[in-house]
Amino acid sequence: MVAFPAFLDTCVLYPAYLCDTLLRLAEASAYRPLWSADVFAELHRNLTKRGLPPDRVDRRLGQMSRSFPDALVTGYESLVDGMTNHPKDRHVLAAAVRADAEVIVTFNLSDFPEPALKPYDIAAIHPDDFLLDQLDLYPGVTMDVLRHQAASYRRAPNTVPEVLVLLQRTGVPRFAAEVRRHLGLPTW
Repeated sequence: MVAFPAFLDTCVLYPAYLCDTLLRLAEASAYRPLWSADVFAELHRNLTKRGLPPDRVDRRLGQMSRSFPDALVTGYESLVDGMTNHPKDRHVLAAAVRADAEVIVTFNLSDFPEPALKPYDIAAIHPDDFLLDQLDLYPGVTMDVLRHQAASYRRAPNTVPEVLVLLQRTGVPRFAAEVRRHLGLPTW
């Protein structure tokens, strides 16, 4: 079975804990992550602008590339000008089209209006919805991923509820609440 292809926009790779959760789910074969050199350049620029040392950012991007050697989409540049979504995200749609992605995971849903996506049979999906879908399709895998994620950190957050607090702040509150429900915790 070929894993579900999902193009990850820069904005969902930027928050460290959300990125970690998404990539751990991909490692567990819940879906196939996709990105482009343009997404990596934007991510590098935004992380260094935030104050992260360039060598740490390079290490993070290198780890992502080594962990997912098939994720990098190439050969999409000639498609960019033909895209009709928001100009700053045309490279994202072009790469998603080139890779035959089924979804673009992004916080910037308004940059990907339905008329721009429809010809390519691609949907833009908020990371909260994407993670809820993963939890619905692969509840055991998703819960194991979160447990392993929490256990991998040397200091807080090193419990699933602590990770959920950070994921909620990152912009996936419904996913965090649903995982709390699965754990028998208050959903707030």
